[in-house]
Amino acid sequence: MDDALGKYGNGKDRVYFLSEILGSKVVSKGKKLGKLSDIVIVESGRVPEVTQLYVTRSFGNPSLLIPWEKVSSITESGITADLESVEKYEGAPKPEAVLLRDHVLDKKVLDIEDREVEVVYDVKLVLRNGKLYVSDVDLSRYGLLRRMHLRVLANFIYGLADKIKDETISWKYIQPLPTQIGSFRGEVRLNILKEKLSEIHPVDLADILEELDPEQRTIVFNQLDAEKASHTLEEIDPNVQRELIASLKKEKVLQLLNGMTPGQAADILAVLPYSDANTLLKSLKEDSARKIQALIEKHEEKILNYTTQKFLKFLPDTTVAQAQKDYHLLAKGKDVIMYLYIADEKDKLLGVIDIKELLQASGDAMLKDVMIANVITLKPDSNLRDAEEIFDRYDFRAIPVTEADQRMVGVIPYRDVMNLTHHVIE
Repeated sequence: MDDALGKYGNGKDRVYFLSEILGSKVVSKGKKLGKLSDIVIVESGRVPEVTQLYVTRSFGNPSLLIPWEKVSSITESGITADLESVEKYEGAPKPEAVLLRDHVLDKKVLDIEDREVEVVYDVKLVLRNGKLYVSDVDLSRYGLLRRMHLRVLANFIYGLADKIKDETISWKYIQPLPTQIGSFRGEVRLNILKEKLSEIHPVDLADILEELDPEQRTIVFNQLDAEKASHTLEEIDPNVQRELIASLKKEKVLQLLNGMTPGQAADILAVLPYSDANTLLKSLKEDSARKIQALIEKHEEKILNYTTQKFLKFLPDTTVAQAQKDYHLLAKGKDVIMYLYIADEKDKLLGVIDIKELLQASGDAMLKDVMIANVITLKPDSNLRDAEEIFDRYDFRAIPVTEADQRMVGVIPYRDVMNLTHHVIE
């Protein structure tokens, strides 16, 4: 099948959006038949499969229902079908047929207790092994602009915010549509069922919860069992954690904390105001409270206590070839060997080079020409929580610690912070 309009997804899959193909002209044997008005799907497996294209025609000609297997191409110029006889495919969708445009677009999503959360702005389709499937519903404002044929504007607005482009929910989390759906009624709402919440990964569920307003977030969170709620709470942004915990009953919060390891509970309590965290600690078992308190205090410990002086430091005018030659000798006994820190004679940090970049660089180049000059650092008065947040955000393996004048005072290795924060104290 020629599918030049589609964008490559994983592997050999092609990705389409409903808004981009609705209204496309449909051609058979070089003759225009009409325009694509809607797409008929059937929910026979994990995700719905496209079975027919609904094509409307001008001048009072009857509409067509073209089986998907008769479609030979989807391109920017239109859709091509291979029909032996147009009359054979005349007709309209049956009352029980599920139509993507009429029954899915603009419907509410995740409306568990009749509270509107989001709206379907578009539908994502995936072409795989010759069959077209519905994979996701698009809830993003990017999807809305795309649907309004303002893709260029959408790309401009969201050019630096790729996450916004991906606000989709997999169809497998959408409640099956009723078999007697009716036509053109607009009465069907798409819901994530309470029972289905248990199937969503905590990371994905945390993303969904962060998008909801506080009242809706509490409603959805209270549907989760204790174990799923604990795992999900860990993945939620700290600011949202504070709001969510404040909205829950004390008994619920204690139940969640009791289901966590001391390290996990310490991470949660550390984002709360001191008085709130102290109140919850007093209600926990004495042994658990002691371990959690010790970890919370550890988070506040100054980073200088964990820095190492055993790291690789080079002058900026050193050549790549010289650094490569000296590396295996200088790296012996060092705690941090994956980065080369470039500093002047007064130890002022100028830049950093990953060992992989060093190995790939031209031997004639100087380190100052290869290094990354914009280095993210910690300060001497930073604490372990500050370090943990940077490691989480940037996936570094070490972070330099510098004074206000950028003079290096040490380096903190990943393992010395990230392995410590969740360590269970006996």
